[in-house]
Amino acid sequence: MSTPNNTAAPARPLDLSKWRTVPNIAIGIGVVLTALTAFTNYRQFSFSWLLAFMFYLSLVLGGLFLVIVHHLFDAGWSTPIRRTVEHIACLAFPWMAIFFLPILLNVLFAGPENLLYEWMKRDAHTDHALHAKQPLFTKAGFYIVTAACFLIWTFLSRRFRSLSIAQDASGAAGFTRTMRFHAAWGAFGFALTLSLAAIMWMKALTHEWFSTMYGVYYFAGSVWLTLATVYVITMVLQRTGTLTAVLHEHQFYFLGSLFFAFTVFYAYIHFSQYFIIWNANLPEETFWYQLREQGTWWDIGLVIIFGHFLVPFLGLLRIDAKVTFWWMVPLCAWAWLMHFADLSFNIMPVLHPGGFVLHYADLGTWALIGGVLAKVWLKDFADAAPYPLRDPRIKEAAGHYRIVSQISGGELDETDGLVDGGIHTKGSSCE
Repeated sequence: MSTPNNTAAPARPLDLSKWRTVPNIAIGIGVVLTALTAFTNYRQFSFSWLLAFMFYLSLVLGGLFLVIVHHLFDAGWSTPIRRTVEHIACLAFPWMAIFFLPILLNVLFAGPENLLYEWMKRDAHTDHALHAKQPLFTKAGFYIVTAACFLIWTFLSRRFRSLSIAQDASGAAGFTRTMRFHAAWGAFGFALTLSLAAIMWMKALTHEWFSTMYGVYYFAGSVWLTLATVYVITMVLQRTGTLTAVLHEHQFYFLGSLFFAFTVFYAYIHFSQYFIIWNANLPEETFWYQLREQGTWWDIGLVIIFGHFLVPFLGLLRIDAKVTFWWMVPLCAWAWLMHFADLSFNIMPVLHPGGFVLHYADLGTWALIGGVLAKVWLKDFADAAPYPLRDPRIKEAAGHYRIVSQISGGELDETDGLVDGGIHTKGSSCE
């Protein structure tokens, strides 16, 4: 395959003035629809809120993972986009903690008919599945896991961003070493807390079910969604001139490659979970999928197979596709739709066992939380430098130095023609 053509005229800068009111509009619509449902159909509201919460939590945790993995591997190419994901990760507290309150209030005060988690009204002495998961599946265990998750996410996200911003002023390499240290232990803390959150807040809707892969399943979808989101944000920041000096096309190529990799990884995990359960044929496991074969849930399952895997897999195969914005932006938007379908497939059959129902509360809660998070992210982004100004690898990331890779052949050789960034001085060569 030929390399991308870099001789074309640069794209015109984006005019975002018409989009500045979108978060406010989303919040307004979300408040109306959410309040209407909360007062007229509390059970629907609770499930819709959980769906929206887990959707945006996956985006936030995906951002935290990208920050951690950047420091773990001492990556250079991802330095210009690190500030973007640092701000996404910092949405964990206080905002995602605040958005968890309706779920917590449901656990504390909802009657038996409206309780999200059926296991909380069961007796562990007579329910074998619940007894087998003691002491985790107790109210005390639920509260402890919730507190631990937000504590670790808050510390890691805030610590990474504070050190990163502090380095903008001094340029001291010690900040980089400290961030690497936190990434080393944070990788384990992140893996544990993400798995516990997925199990306690989503999988526990059907506490009888057993799956050893559920945490990894939620993780794969989370990072997949975040990569799609960061790709679009980075493209917008380049087109508005915010990151032009430090970006080159390799950033988009690598983001697209990771997007492709997690497309395959998610499919592998989802298929593996299904295949293991199908092969074992244990009633404690198979009932979860049997429920999701009823009515239109079967159709949603097919949508996930073809839409969550096959469409992005084929769409990302070409090398030049990963740096073609008119092709990638619809794929990234498609990823949001597929992730919503995926989480609905996990959460909503408990409420609507007969088939998929798109309730206006699903859209209202999604718009409300998304609008608030968008406003907070925009404010945070405006309050700090758009990229790590004095990170030791920022010039390398912008293409100031020619890095000769020990990996040769194949796809890497075909990306040599991609455009470098503009941070290097005029007339300098990257040859």
